Amino acid sequence: MTSGSPFAVRCTLTFGDIYGQVLAWMAVIFVSLAAGLALMGSSRPLFALVGVGLILVLSLPFLLFAFVTTLLNHIQLNPVEGDANAS
Repeated sequence: MTSGSPFAVRCTLTFGDIYGQVLAWMAVIFVSLAAGLALMGSSRPLFALVGVGLILVLSLPFLLFAFVTTLLNHIQLNPVEGDANAS
C-alpha cells in the first residue's frame, strides 16, 4: 500500500473573523439581562429567570454553529513539499 503525500494543517482564523459573532452574542446577553431586570420588578420574578434562561439556552446552539462553521472554513490542508521518507 502506498501512502499519499503528507499534508500540513493550517488554521487562518483571526479574531476579526469572529468579531461580529462575539458582538452579536454580547448583544443577546445584554438584551436578555435587560429583559430579566425589567421583569424582575413585576409580581412574578420567576418569569424573569425563565425568560433569561430560555433566551440564552435557545441562542447557544446558533452561536456554537456559527463558531464551528467559521472555524472549519478557515482550516487549510497544504501539501508538504518534498518527501519526508527520503534519506
